[in-house]
Order: sequence, then structure tokens, then C-alpha cells
Amino acid sequence: MTSMETEIILIVEDNDEDFELAQRALRKAGLGNKVMRCEDGDDALDYLYQRKKYADASSAPRPNVVLLDLNLPGTDGREVLEIMKKDDDLKIIPVIVLTTSNSERDINACYLAGANSYMQKPIEFSSYIEAIQRLKDYWFDVVIVPKAGK
Repeated sequence: MTSMETEIILIVEDNDEDFELAQRALRKAGLGNKVMRCEDGDDALDYLYQRKKYADASSAPRPNVVLLDLNLPGTDGREVLEIMKKDDDLKIIPVIVLTTSNSERDINACYLAGANSYMQKPIEFSSYIEAIQRLKDYWFDVVIVPKAGK
């Protein structure tokens, strides 16, 4: 198993408050990982394909795990997920959908598209911390995630 601090988490989240909450929850759960952020689907795809402002690979290290919101401006999270899971270089990256939606349609569509997990964002901070702790326990302590690629 790799050291969890060397694994990179990409959070695709347009809402500043939700991003800050996710970062605080990750720290509270004991994750010292490098966290990268993209604010919309188009930015996430640019990051993952290392193009435009991310053309320098050192500014866009390949993530080991992606936390993906669904409701994003521009290319939404559903499209990002579909593109990632159809791409031979990206489909290996675990994608955890972390969103406010509890729609059965969204849940089914995400799993059909290849999501590795689907989590509804808790409203209360203490519940959010607990959910992130479980995410950390599973994705960084129990399973072995792929090493970051090119």
C-alpha cells in the first residue's frame, strides 16, 4: 500500500463553501494528502488531460482519487464521469461522486457510467466529518488505489 500522504485528491467542486467544508473534513479525518481543485467540468477535463493552463504536467499531477460534484457549470459532473470512464488513461482513477443529489436516476446513471462510489453530501458538519472519515478509512486505509499515472 502506498503512503496516503503521497496520493493526490482532485476535488471538482464549484461551490467555495462546499470545497472549504470538504478540505476541513479531510484534515479533520487525518488526511494530509495534496488536494487539487477544479471549479467546473471543463476545468477538470483540462486538468486531467493536462491542457491549457495545466499543460505543464507539474501543475496538474495525475490524481489517485477524484471527488466529483455532479451539478457543475459548463460540462457537468455526469459528463466528466462519462468522459473519464471511456478514456483508457483516465478510467483507472477511482471517482467518488460527492453531491447533494439523492435522485435514484442520478445514482443509477453514475454507477452505470463507472462511478466507484456515490455519496450524498451531509448537511451538518459533524455528519460530513463522519462521512469523510469513512471515505478515508475505505479509500486510503483499506483499498489500494492505483498509482498516479502520466
